[in-house]
Amino acid sequence: MSPTGPVESAPGVYISNPGARLGPYEIVSTLNIVVFGLATRRPVGNRRHEGDSVMTQCLACARSMTFSFAAIFATVLTLSGVPLAAQQPTRASGGTVSSFYDLKTNTLLGQPADLAMYRGKVSLVVNVASKCGFTPQYEGLENLQREMKGKAFNVLGFPSNDFGGQEPGTPQEIATFCKLTYDVDFPMFEKTVTKSGAGQSPIYTFLGKSGKLPAWNFAKYVIDKKGQIVAFFPSAVTPEDPALRTAISKALAQ
Repeated sequence: MSPTGPVESAPGVYISNPGARLGPYEIVSTLNIVVFGLATRRPVGNRRHEGDSVMTQCLACARSMTFSFAAIFATVLTLSGVPLAAQQPTRASGGTVSSFYDLKTNTLLGQPADLAMYRGKVSLVVNVASKCGFTPQYEGLENLQREMKGKAFNVLGFPSNDFGGQEPGTPQEIATFCKLTYDVDFPMFEKTVTKSGAGQSPIYTFLGKSGKLPAWNFAKYVIDKKGQIVAFFPSAVTPEDPALRTAISKALAQ
């Protein structure tokens, strides 16, 4: 899904609105053509041969009908503008994920964490690192968390060692660094792999559906109360940036 919404504020990219899709009239009209073609076409599997039993002919007919319904279903998905491969993103434990808050992970210190606890709130998801040029943003993120105290908002930190090996520490080392250096109190979770590929963490598999993945540490996603990605900001955008603050305020107001 590429960012196609009507609002775009550099350097933030709003991605809450999907691309234009065919309306119901166009979909139905095209399906009429597909169904008519399938109905009037005599499938190879239905050709009757001398000596075929009734059972053989019935099985051939059933196979043809299965193909027809599959073709119609694929047409509906294609016309609706949703790529077939992206219909059912999966959570780590199986099933489909339609919201960030469907996901489960672990806290930084290894305790189970169900992100459903943040449903109904706005979240700022950040891939953090302790030895990065952007690491001082921890201070701004913690200030943002404290400023928003009492509101339906949380900063959620996901350490990652993907870029420059800048988060090599153990969970305990990361927790100690964050607390002693920046007095971090916002929720922190286990290390993640943000880059696409077989080892990518489910958190970033879902976030990547937006068409945006981090290019470096401290990339930021604004997640709305329903768990949908509404804005993305690259690493250089600080927690104090007006565009980021506007995106958060907009999500809180909905």
